[in-house]
Amino acid sequence: MTDLSLTILPETADDAVAIERLHERTFGPGRYAKSAYRLREGGDHRLELSFTARIGTLLVGSVRLSPIRIGETKALLLGPLTVEPPFRERGIGYALIERALAQAKAASHRLVVLVGDEPYYGKSGFKRVPKGRATMPGPVDPARLLVCELVDGAFEGVSGPVRPDATAA
Repeated sequence: MTDLSLTILPETADDAVAIERLHERTFGPGRYAKSAYRLREGGDHRLELSFTARIGTLLVGSVRLSPIRIGETKALLLGPLTVEPPFRERGIGYALIERALAQAKAASHRLVVLVGDEPYYGKSGFKRVPKGRATMPGPVDPARLLVCELVDGAFEGVSGPVRPDATAA
């Protein structure tokens, strides 16, 4: 980070419109066709595990965690993670990821999954899901399906389709 006065705050219901506009600007209308977006349509993200990044009062980034299952195992789906283009490459995305993962671990969650680039997310502990262990609905490059164990060994023996967790409150 440079001299930006960055504040990471839990997302509130009042942030929804600003975050949707941020997603619209950064991902465009094609975002709805992506498998991860379609998966998130099956349930709401968890406000207490989702965060915004602000510089002053300006919303410059957001990350969300949504409850899912891999087979029968409860997990979280990270995303979307987005940062306003002029504020990228300043550590804001990492700050959002680290805060979300720390909060998820503190709330006793064990696994977080995402679809993304391993070189970027690997710095936060994400590793490629071994081929065939988990499947996303729709087309997903298996090399981009990543998992982060919040508890050592939490992914051992876990396999199956990734789907929304209908039992999550």
